[in-house]
Amino acid sequence: MAREVRVFAVTVLSLAALGVVAGLAWSALSPRPPYLVTAEATVLADPSTQALIAADGWFATVTGGLGLACGALAWFLSRRRQLGALLGLCAGGALGAYVTLWVGSAVTIGVVTVEAAAAPGAELTPGPLQLTAKGVLVFWPLLSVGLFGLLEGMHGYRESPLRRPYGLAPPLPPPPADR
Repeated sequence: MAREVRVFAVTVLSLAALGVVAGLAWSALSPRPPYLVTAEATVLADPSTQALIAADGWFATVTGGLGLACGALAWFLSRRRQLGALLGLCAGGALGAYVTLWVGSAVTIGVVTVEAAAAPGAELTPGPLQLTAKGVLVFWPLLSVGLFGLLEGMHGYRESPLRRPYGLAPPLPPPPADR
């Protein structure tokens, strides 16, 4: 039991640390929406911008790719301690996604601003990186646990002693011996 808890803790902490790297990657890849600075307030310069949707897409791509990589790696490394690794993927993937959101929103790397049509002399500034579709937060844990389960199911089927090739009936019992 103590080993399962250790595997769980190591998995959760590893994925949380990986969330920092994912947040930096998300910040570097995602475009920032342009905001117009006025005397009254700062407003979105182009309400029809796709930068908000692109930020969600890049978040899903970064965390989904890491989820698949983490699920495969955890399955290959945890042949004996699978329950701790599986629960660690679920909790660590959720924690890693929140760390990715926090780091990506707090750190600005490689600002890519989407241009907007503005009046001459208007001041445009890149906006903050936000996640508008909160559902993409589950990509990391969902894909990592799903791939882990798929690999385990394929391995379990392949190694099953009850498996028979398709179309072959079980062997017939030997005929009774004549005495």
